[in-house]
Order: sequence, then structure tokens, then C-alpha cells
Amino acid sequence: MVTLKGKHIYLRALEPEDLEFIYTIENDETIWELSNTVTPYSKFLIKEYLEHAHKDIYEVKQLRLLISDYINKPIGLIDVFDFDIKNRRAGIGILIQNKENRLKGFGKEALALLSNYCFTNLDLHQLYCNISETNVSSIKLFENQGFTRIGLKKDWNFYQGNYTNEYLYQLINNVL
Repeated sequence: MVTLKGKHIYLRALEPEDLEFIYTIENDETIWELSNTVTPYSKFLIKEYLEHAHKDIYEVKQLRLLISDYINKPIGLIDVFDFDIKNRRAGIGILIQNKENRLKGFGKEALALLSNYCFTNLDLHQLYCNISETNVSSIKLFENQGFTRIGLKKDWNFYQGNYTNEYLYQLINNVL
């Protein structure tokens, strides 16, 4: 796996020592709405996931990378999912764990690095993402990176007794 380096952060493959960081994120109920999670994950399951995280994106149809600063402190995770080689598209999602690390440009840099990697190294034609209409920060992040809102999914997610709408965004690589 190529290490993707930016000015302030870099993206890297998951390592066994990331267990506690991923465990904390996956079991943080305040962000379950973002991932449509409804049950906690055990350390055992996450450890098993990490043992298989080295598998090729062409085999497992997804790629999760850790976002790290240059003092090797984990900041968040960024994912490629629903990798569809036939149609040359994939979904993309990002999470910056701690609020104090949000709105500092780390997400912007990580999204730019991974988008470029997807278009250049994976030869994808398009990326898409799904964002709750209430997630203003993510909407701004993806729009500032060139993603275009192409649809609204009404009453798409049920969270805390209410239905919420979700936007569908798309970024097309027009270089053939």
C-alpha cells in the first residue's frame, strides 16, 4: 500500500496497534448516526477485522485507511466502499474522531489525497458519498472538494425517533 502524504497529515493502512483507536470510534454512540451503526463492536471482532485489513480492495470491495498527523497520532478514518470495478465507481466516507481536530483542514487534505488516489491509482471514473442533510460540516467539505449534490433521499435514515433526509453527492473524474 502506498502511503499517501499531505502537508499536515498522511493516510496509511491499518495496523494491529490501531485496535484501541478503531474500538473507540466504532463504539462511540454519538457518531453511530453517521455510520448507521446500531450495536457496539467487540475488541475481538475489530481484531479479526484488522487481521484481514491487508486484503486487496479488488477482493473485499473496500479500503479503510487511518488518517494520522506527522507525530503518528491517529486523527480519523477514511473509507472507500462499494468498490465497483466494472462501473469504475466507489463510495467514500470520512470521520475525524475528536471535535478539536475538526475544521482544521485535516478532512479536506485526507479527502483530496484519497480522491486523487482513487482516480489515479484505482482508475475510477466517479466517487460518491451520502451525507445527512443536518451534517453541514460534511456538506461543506465535500462541496469544497468538487462533489456535486445530485439527489435527495427523503426519510432515508431513522435516528432517535425521527426520519432524516440524506443527500447523494458525486464527483466525476472527466479525465479519460
